[in-house]
Formats: sequence, C-alpha cells, structure tokens
Amino acid sequence: MNDWNFMGYRRENGRIGIRNHVIILPLDDLSNAACEAVANNIKGTMAIPHAYGRLQFGEDLEVHFRTLIGTGCNANVAACVVIGIEPQWTQRVVDGIAETGKPVEGFAIEGNGDINTIASASRKAMEFVQWATEKQREECTLNELWVSTKCGESDTTSGLGANPTVGNLIDKFDDAGATTCFGETSELTGAEKVCATRAATPEVGQKFLDTWQAYMDEVIEPNKTSDLSDSQPTKGNIAGGLTTIEEKAFGNLQKIGKVAKFIDVLQPAEMPAKGPGLYFMDTSSAAAECVTLQAAAGFVVHLFPTGQGNVIGNPIEPVIKLSANPMTARTMSEHIDVDVSGILRREMTMDEAGDKLIECTLRTCNGRLTAAEALGHREYVMTKLYRSA
Repeated sequence: MNDWNFMGYRRENGRIGIRNHVIILPLDDLSNAACEAVANNIKGTMAIPHAYGRLQFGEDLEVHFRTLIGTGCNANVAACVVIGIEPQWTQRVVDGIAETGKPVEGFAIEGNGDINTIASASRKAMEFVQWATEKQREECTLNELWVSTKCGESDTTSGLGANPTVGNLIDKFDDAGATTCFGETSELTGAEKVCATRAATPEVGQKFLDTWQAYMDEVIEPNKTSDLSDSQPTKGNIAGGLTTIEEKAFGNLQKIGKVAKFIDVLQPAEMPAKGPGLYFMDTSSAAAECVTLQAAAGFVVHLFPTGQGNVIGNPIEPVIKLSANPMTARTMSEHIDVDVSGILRREMTMDEAGDKLIECTLRTCNGRLTAAEALGHREYVMTKLYRSA
C-alpha cells in the first residue's frame, strides 16, 4: 500500500486534491467576459467560461447549480471567485462552495458594471492566489483518492486493450479503498442487464436499470430517428471497426474490471455519499459533459481510454489518456500519456498494463502534467436537460 502513496493537498474539509487551482467561476454566460478579464489580470488564476445560466428552471437549474457548486468544491480547487449578473443566485453558489471551508467570494455585475466588478474581483483573486501558492503537498494514501473514468472515440482496440487496462486499475484501486466512478448511460445500451449484475446489491442494480430506462424513455426514444442518428456508434467508432451500440457497450463495460461492484447510482454531478467504492453516474456519453459532471462530483483525476484519438481535457480534473491502438499512439503521440498497444502485440500482459497506468496516475497525482494539461485542453461543458424558459 505504501508504494501507492502520493503527495496531495489536504483541504479544509479533509478531502485530497492533486492540483491547487484558484478559479474564477461565472454563474452565467453573461459573466464570462468579466471572469476572463479577472484571470487575465491575476496570473495563477483560471477562468472557467460556459454557455448557460439564464432562464433555466426545475431539474435543469438544479443540475446547473450542482455543477457550478461542485466545481468550486472540488479538492483540486484551493479557492474560488464567483461572478454573476445578479447577487441572489451568485450567493447560492458561494454558500454551497463555502461549506467546504475553502476561501470563496462572490461579486454581482448588476448595479456595478463590468469595470468595477472586475476591479473588486481582481483584488480578491490576488489575495486568494497568494494564499494558495503557499499551500504545501503532504503524503496521502490511496484510499483518499477519487478517480473517474470514461472512454472516447472507441474502436476495436478499446474493448480489447485500453478499457480492460482501466478495469485492471479499478479492481486494484477498489481493493485498496479508493473511490471510483464510471458513467455514459446511453453507451451501455445492449449491455445494461450485464452491467446491473455488477451492482453490489439487487436494489442498486435495479436503481441502475431504472436510471438507464428513464434515459431511454425521456431522451432517446422521443428524439431518435431510425437509430441514434450516427451518435451511437459514432462515425469514428464505425471507422474503428465497431458496427453496433452493443459492441461498443460491452467494450465500454470493460472499464469497471472483473471484480469491483458499484455501490450506488448517482445523479449528474452528485457527490458520492456511501464511502469508498465504485459508483455509476447518470451522464451523457459526450466526453466534455461527462468529465465536467464527474469533476463536479468531486473526482480529482480522470482515466480516459481512447481508440481513434479523442483529445478531451478539463480545467480542474487532469485527464490521463491511454490507447491500445498502435496507429493512434504513433500519429497522436502528443495526446497519449500511456501506450498499452503492447497488449495486442502480446508484448504486455493486462496486469502489466494496469500497473503502467497506476504508475502514470500516481505521477499525475504527484504533480506531473498530463498531455491534455500541457496542450491546454480545458473543455468544460455544462449538461442541459431541456430548453430554457
């Protein structure tokens, strides 16, 4: 177990982060410009612009708030400045983040204008970033680590190599007491009954099936054409040799290993509450949306197996790319953190591939930038459930 210790940041609520960001978070799309101006003024901070926040209501609004509050609460965030067009909703986000005990302050543009807001927020951001840069890493154990996973641009090598490599890690991390998460509700279509058997209890299995069925009934069936309209499988999946969603689903399912059982089913951006273990989260299969929701739920490092070469990143959760496709590893090498194509050449066992991914994960936890971080990939996409009012 000591071999798997890492150096992380212990936050005020005891949670462990592996990055030390000070973020400038807009409540709504109208506040993006002010947030970006503050981040431009104060080096060492990062704005996270997004497209929504006005005239949302009901569960769509709740997902919006869970995502924003969860982003600020993530242990990779040391401190947060929130800027919104008006004070009430801005304060709701501030209050949610403040429950962690970390420094957070909000600013409203109405009645102040951009220039005054940017000036005030910049002063606070400077205070926060100088405070955060004195934070020190300390030794942490694997049972304090939260890891999420999804896959992208899958092909035949995904189900045969990269996804089972993640599964090998998940089994080992689950045994060590880590907290892990997978999602992609629609992409499990065809393998949903098998996935339900991987639940820790029949009740959790039924909760998963109910969640999957609701996605089918409320999202897929009312809006599909003759199939999923080239979305599942994608053009890239088909080019990589996957002909049906069922083939893709069973390859996807390899990411949860052979032994680990998922202990609960989470709503989008919902933080796990049952302690360490594997969780399923109800998410879109779109890469940026899924990773954004998992980061908002508190996961601090992400494992992303890709076949054809998806390049997704995230502003606050480092994304580790691995591939078993030798062509992708060669032609897109700057995006691939872990090359496990040796599995297909019988030069590497699955256990060796899992250990190689564990090594990269721990190095990332210790501060090594992932390929996506080094290349500046900060894709942050809010999930929208339905049209605004």
